[in-house]
Amino acid sequence: MRLNGVVSSGLGRAHVFMAQSHYQDQFREVLGNTAWPGTLNLNVSGDSLSKSIALRNKAGLDTLELDEEIISNSKKIDVSRFENIRIRGFLREGVSFGGATAYKIKIETPNQDIDAAILIPDLTRHVDVVEIIATKFLRESMNLKDGDQITVELL
Repeated sequence: MRLNGVVSSGLGRAHVFMAQSHYQDQFREVLGNTAWPGTLNLNVSGDSLSKSIALRNKAGLDTLELDEEIISNSKKIDVSRFENIRIRGFLREGVSFGGATAYKIKIETPNQDIDAAILIPDLTRHVDVVEIIATKFLRESMNLKDGDQITVELL
């Protein structure tokens, strides 16, 4: 299954979460190494949004206030073959860090294929944004800027 999206800037807060050793230990299991302390954000729409919602639903997350057509389309998409990997949350010094669900993906580029993962935080307001984690800084290694389109393949 492929998802297409447009690269966009986020709020710049992912590094706070991504740098936590509790998460990095779990990312190592997903990616084979620690993750770059940040995410690549892709805005998705149309068919890719429906696929993304299907993955969110598989992870047990509600999709509040979405168009009925998108919800209906997402229910028709079979995502049963994709392994959802649970990233456990934790409590540190009275601060709660939420859990997430990861799905392994491959990003195909002309020069190389990059192993990565879609990360769906349990607490997020953006259902039309897919967050991607990888062992390298994807914007730099793929020479990406806001507005560029990329395609990822779920494994």
